Amino acid sequence: MSANFHHSINVRFRDCDELGHVNNAVYFTYLEEARWAFFRHLQDRLREHGWNKTVEVPREPGTILAHAECDFRSEAKYGDVLDVLVKVSSVGRSSFSYEYEVVDTSTDRLVATAKSVQVSYDAAGKRSVPIPDALRGVLEETLEVQGRKEKS
Repeated sequence: MSANFHHSINVRFRDCDELGHVNNAVYFTYLEEARWAFFRHLQDRLREHGWNKTVEVPREPGTILAHAECDFRSEAKYGDVLDVLVKVSSVGRSSFSYEYEVVDTSTDRLVATAKSVQVSYDAAGKRSVPIPDALRGVLEETLEVQGRKEKS
């Protein structure tokens, strides 16, 4: 996968189960950390599109996680350093999707693949809303850059 972004994670002792490998539920935390790191990375481009929000203090409309799935390919253990590669895979009216690969940095071994769907959400109205134009612009730019990378 040609990623838009990658985020490194050190596997902590607390991430591991009694078998000594990273517990399945922890991978969803790794994905969340990578998503937020990617969003912070996009902050300057968002400002260029008129987005005046900061990711540290979410405001309306927000973004909620609507779906997440993960396929486990090989084990990760305490002390491993993992790269979570993030790619914008689609942008819809009120939702957008990411694809991920989790790779062991010392061996380039694929540890997991995953997908998630985020929805632009009005918490007060308890409903999905169209993705704000500024965010849509940056996500679509990222998707276009991704498409050009994959064709090269």
